[in-house]
Amino acid sequence: MRSQLARKPANTYHHGDLRDALIKAALREAEQGGAEAISIKALAKQLGVSQPAPYRHFADREALLAAVTAVAFRQLSGVFREAMAKPSKQSKLSRLAQAMLEFGLRRNGIYRLMFASRTVSCATKGSELHEATRETFSLVIEALEVPAVGYLRERQALKIWAALHGVVMLAEQGLFTGEAAHATREELVEDFVSETKAALAAAIKGERRRKKTGT
Repeated sequence: MRSQLARKPANTYHHGDLRDALIKAALREAEQGGAEAISIKALAKQLGVSQPAPYRHFADREALLAAVTAVAFRQLSGVFREAMAKPSKQSKLSRLAQAMLEFGLRRNGIYRLMFASRTVSCATKGSELHEATRETFSLVIEALEVPAVGYLRERQALKIWAALHGVVMLAEQGLFTGEAAHATREELVEDFVSETKAALAAAIKGERRRKKTGT
């Protein structure tokens, strides 16, 4: 009898395939409903695997959320890099800020997974998620385009990071239309960029003067 090659069933996963498939499927769910939409049981059914199968790759739902959130932060970092690399008359900070606004409004489910759940706060130092968030924040610092002077860059980076997050969340909740300030969300973001750059320049100048005079 002629031997036949065994075919792999359409929804069967081996080795690292299932882990990747779970992350991709979870990202699709998060696009629609944030962290709350991710269920290991539902994902297993969707992918056609047994209920215990996902737990070979993730200890629990929190572990899956951490892996998915790490991927989301790497995606945001990619968006930042692309925005800053484009030839433009706008500053790198302006391009990054507008990219974050667009990302937050267009991919709000993913944004809420990243910034409106406790997944990041529970990440251990040195973990994949912890490193992914550090990478993203380092790009905000890079976009400031100034040399390191103490921790002035980090402080201003945190300030504009918080301001941008506020605009995204207010807009997503329908609480910011720009009518009261007679400004669009994009114009408000540009105000933050200008204020950040001016504040940072003044702080650096003051710090250098202090060091020079020894006061």
